[in-house]
Amino acid sequence: MTAALRIGLSAQALPALAPAIADVLGARAHELLSFESLAGAAQPALDIAFMSRDVTGLSTKHALQPATAAAYELLRRSPRLRWVQIHAAGADRPIYVELRARGVSVSTASGVNADAVAQTALAGLLALARGFPQLLAAQRERRWAPLIQGAMPRELRGQTALLLGWGPIGRRLGGLLQALGLKLVVVRQSAMAAAPGVPTLSYADWRQALPTADWLLLTCPLSEQTRALVDADALALLPAGARVINVARGEIVVEADLIAALQSGRLGGAYLDVFEHEPLPAASPLWNLDNVIVTPHSAGHSDGNERQVAALFIDNLRRWCADPAFAERGN
Repeated sequence: MTAALRIGLSAQALPALAPAIADVLGARAHELLSFESLAGAAQPALDIAFMSRDVTGLSTKHALQPATAAAYELLRRSPRLRWVQIHAAGADRPIYVELRARGVSVSTASGVNADAVAQTALAGLLALARGFPQLLAAQRERRWAPLIQGAMPRELRGQTALLLGWGPIGRRLGGLLQALGLKLVVVRQSAMAAAPGVPTLSYADWRQALPTADWLLLTCPLSEQTRALVDADALALLPAGARVINVARGEIVVEADLIAALQSGRLGGAYLDVFEHEPLPAASPLWNLDNVIVTPHSAGHSDGNERQVAALFIDNLRRWCADPAFAERGN
């Protein structure tokens, strides 16, 4: 007799997804187990796990809340574990790197939050371009400070945006930038044209585009190729007054180098949603720089994200049942 398929998920997700899971599995024997009910189990023996956003909660990859740490330990103690579906677009958290190293397939939710992240990156760009940090500071001080009193904001049309990453987020953001009249240059794994008429460079040659970039926008995944890619030397190649937008991963930028460039006034500003260490320490100078917008790794959050990730899991479960190797091929 075939052992029942054991699927682990949160107590919050279990009742919501149980009917859809039953519909996919049909007559196949299965057991749905909440992570909370398995607390303390020596060998949970899970086959599949669905890591919805509520499992991660307020945890970051650097600072885990107890419930998140407990769920991760369940995955570590499950010798039968074969596949994990996560809610995030990237699988660079240490637990997922560890699971992949032991042969567990980890499927991301890449593309699910692409619209939200692209829109947030664009909002950061527009806020910097239109002087919103300075205007909001004046508002808090009840000070009437028209932009005409200082250097006038530059027209965005005709400026150059250097976009690192051409995945779902990069493609959506690239289209928005072009709609505003910015000249788009894309950096991706290969120099194959990202789109007709769009100059495209590989990571091997990307620095040659920096001297003409008014905006450096990061939407690429964290990898050994991109880790610490944006360092002091790269930032020094940008024109004076250029700005940085990072909605990718904090470790892609050498944060100390970025802070130095911002403090010196050489960079015109930055919008940062991700950081080398999260939560961003209270002592970080980034909190107080008047040319920086800081948000707490929230670019991809929306009220529709949970539903979309759950639907992706159900769809992938159907594929996994038909072919358990599907996740290993990057689907």
